[in-house]
Amino acid sequence: MTPKLPVSVLVVVHTAPGEVLLLERAARPGYWQSVTGSLDRPDEPLAAAALREVREETGIEAPPRLLRRWNLAYTFEIYAQWRHRFAPGTTHNTEHVFSLGLPERVPVALAADEHIASQWLPWREAAGRCFSWSNRDAIAMLGAELGAE
Repeated sequence: MTPKLPVSVLVVVHTAPGEVLLLERAARPGYWQSVTGSLDRPDEPLAAAALREVREETGIEAPPRLLRRWNLAYTFEIYAQWRHRFAPGTTHNTEHVFSLGLPERVPVALAADEHIASQWLPWREAAGRCFSWSNRDAIAMLGAELGAE
């Protein structure tokens, strides 16, 4: 198995009125998050990885013009139980934040091996449901930017 790269994307998929799409992890029921995933190869552009992860995890085919890179990245320690997926000695991951703004809700086709449920929620509720602090913060920043209730 090829080791995962310690570079990932977080994509907050949202509607114009401020609803956010959350996905429940198959490996950890009860853990909700936005679209996330690692780059497939070192030279994969971040925006391409973001659109690929959205497509793979939700079935949403979004045009690149709807994707926005935030020029915000978080570096965090990889949980010990997941380090075996990475090259030996890799302890930290850098997550690059994006948002994907859709005019309205769209149907979601989940990748069954990754997620068991999805839901569209008002941004405040979505932020409160996320287990990841970086995901929660990104949704809160998005809500403030949209001026949405």
